[in-house]
Amino acid sequence: MEYRNLGKSGLKVPVLSFGAGTFGGSGPLFSHWGTTDVEEARRLVDICLEAGVNLFDTADVYSGGASEEVLGQAIGGRRDEVLISTKASLPTGDGANDWGSSRARLIGAVEKSLKRLGTDHIDIFQLHAFDASTPVEEVVSTLDRLVQEGKLRYIGVSNFSGWQIMKSLAAAEKHGWTRYVANQVYYSLVGRDYEWDLMPLGQDQGLGALVWSPLGWGRLTGKISRAKPIPEGSRLHETASFGPPVEDELLYRVVDALEVVAAETGKSVPQVAINWLISRPTVSSVIIGARNEEQLRQNLDAVGWSLTKEQIAKLDAASAVTAPYPHFPYHRQEGFARLAPPIVA
Repeated sequence: MEYRNLGKSGLKVPVLSFGAGTFGGSGPLFSHWGTTDVEEARRLVDICLEAGVNLFDTADVYSGGASEEVLGQAIGGRRDEVLISTKASLPTGDGANDWGSSRARLIGAVEKSLKRLGTDHIDIFQLHAFDASTPVEEVVSTLDRLVQEGKLRYIGVSNFSGWQIMKSLAAAEKHGWTRYVANQVYYSLVGRDYEWDLMPLGQDQGLGALVWSPLGWGRLTGKISRAKPIPEGSRLHETASFGPPVEDELLYRVVDALEVVAAETGKSVPQVAINWLISRPTVSSVIIGARNEEQLRQNLDAVGWSLTKEQIAKLDAASAVTAPYPHFPYHRQEGFARLAPPIVA
């Protein structure tokens, strides 16, 4: 397993990490992701550690905290062997302080996560969404305090826009508080919006991308193509509205290219899709999920080999879309292009 620094930090993380959203699944969304119990979770953790995958990602909102509880029990006795990533900010109840990133909310959320996970510290803690109702100084100072107390080791964000991240980083810089080093983002061959603003920001400011939903919310599993509509038993029928939208033509164009490259490499469509992501700038780790041992082993085979430049170019071309304003002039007009910041692989 290859390990990379998480952004501009000294923490080494595996290029593949495991998403525990399937653990203890309940509710209209998470029950369709998976309902892995403690025994099954322990087996999946075993397989991950054997492969060198030691980073496990969860969140307090996943199945009302059950994901954290199951993960905590599954890694019991092996805390020193693993890295735990979790998140907070999304609503976990109907109370006035059951959502957001206020000082009261964050301190309480971290304490509850620590208890559910059965640990005294969280290796990577991320804000699950931007809280516009709380001053960034309150948010970042609280996170810094939790780092100083040893409850959090590294901090980051998820689902933030570029200006929201920069405003927070500016506050941290001004006051000498702990800076974000992680940005957990949606990024896939059918969802490359990350590249317009957040990737250059991450490269400039030292934020490592932790990629969620690398298979485009389950669309790049190889089970869907021009000739194969969404299977009757697919979870997409129930969960598509929760995730990022994808136009059919873009999906089919990408799958066409993936099938060609898969045939050339002898790999599966999802393995190629994940391998492409690992080659992208700023990506520290790609979060894979699995509802069973077979799925996990298949996803683990996405590493240990490389796509050729020609294959990457084929996938780049198939997944390309028109850049949104103000980015398109930098891609189309020579004068603008000379000013565009380079993206270094």
